[in-house]
Amino acid sequence: MTSKSQQLFEKSQQLIPGGVNSPVRAFRSVGGTPVFFKKGLGSRLWDVDGKEYIDYINSWGPMILGHAHPDVIKAVQEVAANSLSFGAPTGLELEIAELINKLVPSMEQVRLVSSGTEATMSAIRVARGFTGRNKLVKFEGCYHGHSDALLVKAGSGLLTFGEPSSAGVPAEVAAHTLTLEYNNTQQLKDLFEASGDEIACVIIEPVVGNMNLVVPHMEFLQTLRDLCTRHGAVLIFDEVMTGFRVHLGGAQALYNIRPDITTLGKVIGGGLPVGAFGGRKDIMQCLAPLGAVYQAGTLSGNPVAVTAGLATLKLLQTPDFHAKLAAQTKKLVDGLVSAAREAGVVFSAQSVGGMFGLYFSEKCPTSFAEVMQANKEQFNQFFHLMLDAGIYLAPSAFEAGFVSAAHTDADIAFTINAAKAAFKAVAPK
Repeated sequence: MTSKSQQLFEKSQQLIPGGVNSPVRAFRSVGGTPVFFKKGLGSRLWDVDGKEYIDYINSWGPMILGHAHPDVIKAVQEVAANSLSFGAPTGLELEIAELINKLVPSMEQVRLVSSGTEATMSAIRVARGFTGRNKLVKFEGCYHGHSDALLVKAGSGLLTFGEPSSAGVPAEVAAHTLTLEYNNTQQLKDLFEASGDEIACVIIEPVVGNMNLVVPHMEFLQTLRDLCTRHGAVLIFDEVMTGFRVHLGGAQALYNIRPDITTLGKVIGGGLPVGAFGGRKDIMQCLAPLGAVYQAGTLSGNPVAVTAGLATLKLLQTPDFHAKLAAQTKKLVDGLVSAAREAGVVFSAQSVGGMFGLYFSEKCPTSFAEVMQANKEQFNQFFHLMLDAGIYLAPSAFEAGFVSAAHTDADIAFTINAAKAAFKAVAPK
């Protein structure tokens, strides 16, 4: 019998490229048919066929309180009655700006946008405008949205310029982007020694979530901060994923490293489309209408989206919120590692705050090259077994997972029990 998800996916492929509006949703990495959902509540999701799942994607991070939190829903319903958009200033924009600047250590001024891609694109533009330089440095495996300059793979050598990794990106645009290996401190030093005074900015995920979870070495982050300061390059922390999720003040508060610009998204929208970028006042005031760097957006600061974010951020300030979230996430990770060990499966896992990474490899990776060494086929088998058991994990071996405040001890126990059976099934015979 054909499921409703299969029917919808067949129809959607006729109307939408690949049948999805974001590539990872297509299940191309793991195989099979993507699940179409109709409802979420707390830690749970229900698909169009009525099957229930424990959700460890949480809309890729923003549902940190769980789905349909009553305070967030109530706030959104109330403000939506006043109109869905004005395209003009509201007091809500000021309120969320004040709260973000208070919570994020490096923020002096902030501008709201509508997506993480918009935030990173704008942050790079203002950094280039501020420095008068063109070169951009990023790290292999880090994803910062789909703007042209960031869809770049590494060249053949350390100091070679990037090449487009997507059709439609002109080579001359990618030519200004340099890609280095994450956590490689020596590469950083070599690059800045050779070209430091030509670099406009360095953009980095301070905790990587887009090639699975990769944790930074402290020496690497501190060296990066020191080199940017010494050479006048703008350091951009892409905290779209980590902001308010690994710590109330983001990864920069967790590691005590102060970037010049921070990009935010996910949690600050509470499930609705919001992004932001901000940082040092002298840099931010290069933006129009004060400065020569242009950036604009009709829906920037949308009142409904901002309200969802405000309601979420206020609840995150509950005492011990992040400590409890981190403890629950670690409980999940430790249980999965133990279950894999019992089954004789080569497996490792780790967590930072409410984010976690699962790897079918002996140790947790520290770079893109190490991530790629994991057993992808074994992950794919595990993913489908867990999906069948009602556990919704990221449909890719190269994506981090997320725990919400709504995940209970019973949810964690159920997940670990399902994993025991799944690990036994994928164990070498």
